[in-house]
Amino acid sequence: MTIAKDKVVSINYTLRGDNGNIIDSSEGRSPLEYLHGHGNLLPKFEESLLGRNPGDKFTCDLAAKDGYGEYDESLVMEIPREQFATDMEIEVGMAFQAMTESGPAIVTVTKVAPDMITVDANDSLAGKNLHFAVEVLEVRDATEDELKAGRVGGCGGCGGGCGDGGCDCGGGDCGCGGSDCVGGGCGSDSDEEEYDSDEDGMPCPCGCGR
Repeated sequence: MTIAKDKVVSINYTLRGDNGNIIDSSEGRSPLEYLHGHGNLLPKFEESLLGRNPGDKFTCDLAAKDGYGEYDESLVMEIPREQFATDMEIEVGMAFQAMTESGPAIVTVTKVAPDMITVDANDSLAGKNLHFAVEVLEVRDATEDELKAGRVGGCGGCGGGCGDGGCDCGGGDCGCGGSDCVGGGCGSDSDEEEYDSDEDGMPCPCGCGR
């Protein structure tokens, strides 16, 4: 069966950066399964899969602009410490979840000062060229439920596709309601805390990858 719109596709993949180091891989994990033609993958990556068949092996190289976008300095923001609704110690590298007009977003702490916290809403892969090595394992017809949902399975964590069309995170297990910035991903069981958007309506920064 050939990959086309409304087909459920199972693939193994390895993602590397320009330096050849592995960024992500399905090796040692379950294959990636997705519903083709419903915006569940990076558009150019999904386009490279169209028309392929089980057993096909190929590579796909994406420029940064076709991956997670160029790095945007405007998404690096300083936020007053009191807006973080937590008494826990905030450290560089911690991730918090924000609720924006575009939906759930993940921000990463890059600098901690006594009164201000610097966060970066760029995806961790922003500004990076992506190099995929892919093997197509299986192609099947989607079920009616999968077609209705527009994806395979339920709403996962924000690291699993929220923000790129794979998960609307609009209800149920997501816990992303309101205007707060909450630690952890949609549907996750994280105990991380939250910070509030300011009274003037400054949006929480946006950025959520797979």
